[in-house]
Amino acid sequence: MSGSKQVLIIDDVHELLIKGLKQLGWLVHYRPEWDRDNLISNIEQMEGLIVRTKTNIDQDVLSHAKKLRWIARAGAGLDNLDTVYCDQHHISYFNAGEANADAVGEQTIAMLLSLLANVVKADAEVRQGIWDRAGNTGEELSGKTVGIIGYGNTGKALARRLSGFNVKVLAYDKYLQHYSDSYATESTMQAIFENADVLSLHVPLTKETMHMVDATFIRQFKNPIILLNLSRGKIVRLHDLCLALELGFVKKAALDVLENENIHALTADEKKWYSKLIQSNKLILTPHIGGWTVESYRKISEVLLRKIKELTG
Repeated sequence: MSGSKQVLIIDDVHELLIKGLKQLGWLVHYRPEWDRDNLISNIEQMEGLIVRTKTNIDQDVLSHAKKLRWIARAGAGLDNLDTVYCDQHHISYFNAGEANADAVGEQTIAMLLSLLANVVKADAEVRQGIWDRAGNTGEELSGKTVGIIGYGNTGKALARRLSGFNVKVLAYDKYLQHYSDSYATESTMQAIFENADVLSLHVPLTKETMHMVDATFIRQFKNPIILLNLSRGKIVRLHDLCLALELGFVKKAALDVLENENIHALTADEKKWYSKLIQSNKLILTPHIGGWTVESYRKISEVLLRKIKELTG
């Protein structure tokens, strides 16, 4: 097997991907326990690399990859890959964004309905012996306007799931044209600022979207909004969101992602705002699980296997 084409997998994947790669003639090195140093020490002979988000695949890593032909991202985002370096050195890269779109769409709906019905707050109170019906009066989703920024895989998945709730859906995507469909109406950001009751973010993390949602952005909304972020944490400036919640510009929020998701290694400033978040009863937090289901775990590997087969033959 010494002459076989080699692929390194440094994160957990479904076994069908490993079996499928072997059937395609790849020598598979499955090392989900490896850290960055292990990767740098062993990447030189690899033609393929499969990753999630654990490790930044930057120039320092890629400069050791003398034979690398492609990188597969087991998930949606590509923000942990140095795509500029890859383009310059003819390294292909691709993700499996379509594989977990249903999961993200469903979790977005779950978090939104939980916020509107005060489910998390009410549950915590009942567990403490507090029976407060008036203080947990909910709102109905019906009749509201939902703004979706980013109308790719997950934005469309959310819009489809909103179709039964009697809502108006406005979608904005800077990089698409003529994308109105039976689930959402193509919109401008100005129309979303003027009409949205709910805002859901479904964009990748890029230089353009880094801290896109800040105080200036939030204050452009005509009405106080419910904010949902199931994309990337650094799209929302956390301390601006905290202040917007305190001042009422944001009524409630649901975050599946944070600016720094290593909550045991926060800076002093990050600890300050994280402390405010966890004390708020206007907020739902989950640990980046929006796209992580039993079904998506398998589908991600199925999609990657198909794309690798198409790329490499």
